[in-house]
Amino acid sequence: MKNMIKKGLTLGLGLAITTKEQAEKIVNELVEKGELTKQESKEFVDELVVKGEEAKKDLDERIDQKVKQLLDELNLATKEEVDALKQRVEQLEEAREKTESK
Repeated sequence: MKNMIKKGLTLGLGLAITTKEQAEKIVNELVEKGELTKQESKEFVDELVVKGEEAKKDLDERIDQKVKQLLDELNLATKEEVDALKQRVEQLEEAREKTESK
C-alpha cells in the first residue's frame, strides 16, 4: 500500500512540487495519518524534490527549444544579429563623417 501511495504521489506531485517546504508539508500529513514513517518521509521528500527539479529542468529545456523553433519560423533577427547591424551602422556613420569632413 505504501509503495502504491508513494508511486502515485511521486508521479502526481513530482511535476508540481518544486520546493522542499511544499514536499515536507505533504509528507508530514502522510506521517500524521500513519501512512509513512519518519525515515520514509525524509527519503520521500528528497525524492520528490529531485523529481521536481528534474521536471522543471526538462520543462525549461522544452520551452527554450519551442521558443527557438518559433523564432526560426518567424524569421526574426536575433539579438546578436541586431547588435552586429548596430555596430555596422555606427562604423558606416563614422566613415561617412570622415569622408564629409575632408
